[in-house]
Amino acid sequence: MKNINTQAADNIRILAAAMVEKAKSGHPGGAMGGADFIEILYSEFLNFDPKDPSWHARDRFFLDPGHMSAMLYGQLSLLNCFSMEELKQFRQWGSPTSGHPEVDVHRMIENTSGPLGQGHVFAVGSAISERFLQSRFGKTVEHKTYAYISDGGIQEEISQGAGRIAGHLGLSNLIMFYDANDIQLSTTVEEVTTEDTAKKYEAWHWNVITIDGNDPEAIRSALKAANSEKERPTLIIGKTVMGKGAIDQEGQSFEGKCSTHGQPLSNSGASFSETIKKLGGNPEDPFQIFDEVKAHYAEVIKKKQAAADERKAQEEGWSKMYPELANKLVSFYDRKNTVVDWSNITQTEGVATRAASGKVLAHLATRVENMIVASADLADSDKTEAFLKKTTAFKKNDFKGAFLQAGVSELTMAAIAVGMGLHGGVIPVCATFFVFSDYMKPVIRIASLMQTPVIFMWTHDSFRVGEDGPTHQPIEQEAQLRLLEQLKNHHGQRSFLALRPADAYETTNAWKLAVESADRPVGLIFSRQNIPAIASEEQRLKDAEFLNKGGYSVLELGGSTDVQLIANGSEVSTLSSVAVLLNKNYGLGIKVISVPSEGLFRDQDKEYQEEVLDKNIPTFGLTAGLPVTLAGLVDINNIHGLTHFGYSAPAATLDHEFGYTPDRVVEWLLPQLQNEGIVEMDLSK
Repeated sequence: MKNINTQAADNIRILAAAMVEKAKSGHPGGAMGGADFIEILYSEFLNFDPKDPSWHARDRFFLDPGHMSAMLYGQLSLLNCFSMEELKQFRQWGSPTSGHPEVDVHRMIENTSGPLGQGHVFAVGSAISERFLQSRFGKTVEHKTYAYISDGGIQEEISQGAGRIAGHLGLSNLIMFYDANDIQLSTTVEEVTTEDTAKKYEAWHWNVITIDGNDPEAIRSALKAANSEKERPTLIIGKTVMGKGAIDQEGQSFEGKCSTHGQPLSNSGASFSETIKKLGGNPEDPFQIFDEVKAHYAEVIKKKQAAADERKAQEEGWSKMYPELANKLVSFYDRKNTVVDWSNITQTEGVATRAASGKVLAHLATRVENMIVASADLADSDKTEAFLKKTTAFKKNDFKGAFLQAGVSELTMAAIAVGMGLHGGVIPVCATFFVFSDYMKPVIRIASLMQTPVIFMWTHDSFRVGEDGPTHQPIEQEAQLRLLEQLKNHHGQRSFLALRPADAYETTNAWKLAVESADRPVGLIFSRQNIPAIASEEQRLKDAEFLNKGGYSVLELGGSTDVQLIANGSEVSTLSSVAVLLNKNYGLGIKVISVPSEGLFRDQDKEYQEEVLDKNIPTFGLTAGLPVTLAGLVDINNIHGLTHFGYSAPAATLDHEFGYTPDRVVEWLLPQLQNEGIVEMDLSK
């Protein structure tokens, strides 16, 4: 006679196999092998409120191998989060049971997963957020973060950074299950790696427990030990069986086969109908929850509810005893309640926007108590040191500060910041050089899909990095982000907001917009070099408020406008000097337009857009990146940009050689203005 845990796990196996079979697409093998662990975890260890899935003190579960979505949906159906009809629509149009899970807290899905490696690093970020909040609010916010990872996730390079940082910080609230079934999509694991995973994690100061991952008692014992660990994160290595329970038409075992990883059982060589029968289901109607399992989970839900109610009653008592702390906790979880007196930030003309950003961060460090800033070993260069000087960096078992020294690990740092954002209660910021945004792109993309409010901060935004040379000089990076800015999320909004401010005053307002953006990630792009003043301080303080419209006129010279010049970042200052030259030497009426965010600008009404950017007036653009960066605003033939990598030389030399000094820009413009009939002159002299 099967015990109830095995029966419930078999039920999950049946549902997972049936979902894939009906969809004719998916991954049944891993789901069948992992069912025993997830069933014990959810029924006996995971703390949550069935009536309030978004409860702040719930345990979090982060799935890394999103291809094992059928396992998660099967488990959650036992908890009434998904109906049998919804399981039948696995991978279909309009269905909540998509091929890889997409974040839906109300259905107990904490993260979108799919690109291997990211999911469990989100869990590291969640665990850091919990420790940060626990150090400020105590037991009322304590909970565990669980992660589920596969062989592929262990192999993805991002896992190295996650393992190092979690162990270094002593995240004892983090428990990760490694589903070690020795099978990959097209090979066995031994064909691609022979590393000793346990020793690797032990070297990172993890508590490592190796078990039979299909044995309920072994799973239970490991989870108890992990929950009692006080100093280290725990890795449970579960030796599981791919395609657990699968048999062929003759009734012979078909377990441990690569073919069951990524296709329906009936296509893999196994028999779907015989497997379902063996597991106790009806192959003609496999979308059923066994009566015994249904009754068991009714009791599970009742116990979870009682435990949550008791915990909430304790929290209510705490709130009455500490009303100020309770109100602060509520405000931490609601970004709309973040109040900053931005007018108190005094900027200086002519500085690099990274320096202006440093002033903002110094201000925020003492006024936004739930902001966490991370830097990839660049605090002095990206000016996050201004924030760090007002707080302390996280240390092992010490989260009283608000700064994460991530080390040289841009991809890991970005995913950790996203995990912090998914957890909630904190405002995560992560910073590095702009050229290294390339390392972060996979995470930025998923953050945009999930609408996770993370602030990505980059400095050294152009070829003006100078002597460091082409490896460190971003050319195409802004264009890539502008493409992402055009990509809409599932709520019809621009999925990402990229802001490249023109000077110190725009920098303050860019930060304001970033902090107040609670429904999508934001990228802030800052200069290394000082930027000459665009206009008077009084005018810039007034004008920079228009940054929240994405684009606006910063300078108008002469009478009626003959030419419009458009840019963002430091090139706006260059164009203001160009405007002075064209007005003085040729009597032209010039309008200079700053567009720190094309996405925001295109979200304004047509009347405003046409007021700022008159399509009937000749328009020219200047960008330190690829010309296509401004192609949504200006005819690409009228854009001066770079179409090659940079070179190693001082910034001033590169400005001259690449044609970015005001005089050189005028030289580029004059032939085009003559062709437009705007100026008349003999250009052959």
